[in-house]
Amino acid sequence: MTKTPKAAEYRGMSDEQLTLTLRDLEKHLFQLRFQSATDRLETPSEMRKARREIARIMTIQRQRELAKQPKEAKVATHG
Repeated sequence: MTKTPKAAEYRGMSDEQLTLTLRDLEKHLFQLRFQSATDRLETPSEMRKARREIARIMTIQRQRELAKQPKEAKVATHG
């Protein structure tokens, strides 16, 4: 597998690119799980790497989602 992008590289991607990359990583993780279940997985650390990459992308997507919200919605009102 090629070198995985870091968070800074993911931040440079558009929302569509992130979504496509996330989909690809989820497919890859599924394949790794399947290989693990059939005892054909050569490097178990690949599953951990895939999960962490997925988490990185989901974190960046959430940060962007929160950045789009108006500032008034961010402030919690205590009644």
